[in-house]
Amino acid sequence: MARVRLVDEPEAIQALTHPVRVQVLEALRAPDSAAGVARSIGQSRQNVNYHLKELERVGLALPAGERRKGAFTEQLYRSAASTFLVSPRVGWSDDRRVAALRDQMSLEQLVLLGDRLQRSATGLLDRAAFDGEQIPSATVEAEVRFADASARAAFMEEYLSMLGPLLKKHGSRRGAPFRVAVAVYPDPKEEER
Repeated sequence: MARVRLVDEPEAIQALTHPVRVQVLEALRAPDSAAGVARSIGQSRQNVNYHLKELERVGLALPAGERRKGAFTEQLYRSAASTFLVSPRVGWSDDRRVAALRDQMSLEQLVLLGDRLQRSATGLLDRAAFDGEQIPSATVEAEVRFADASARAAFMEEYLSMLGPLLKKHGSRRGAPFRVAVAVYPDPKEEER
């Protein structure tokens, strides 16, 4: 099962807005039948079966085999992912946004970084919450003011020249891989004032 699945199909997004369907997906972290899910979330089997079929239709729940129970054979299902995130790309369909992303490469990279960061952080949160892992992480956030575009460019140039030796000094070919990301962008809160 995928840890995090980005959802951008309108029908799948609509399916995720129903509270019973969210409960069904949570219950299907481990394969189960409609009857088993119904017991665990306190709903009727018929109601769960209806929502389960809708989740399967949009690809959020998947068949996971069968289980014999007495004279009956139950169909088992599992969630397609541990967590579902609605992709921010859903709101990018406006032609002006598409053109801005196409024309401003650094802005496009910032938006894609935010998307990757959200997906990664959500997967790490799931590992901490459901697998009991201690997640080694660090976050540094700072605010800096630049007099003009040339000051911002000089900052980035100096920062990048310092970052290379730092990564080389502390990095290793062995060990667990970590991501380092730096983004420089105008503070939206400051611009709203």
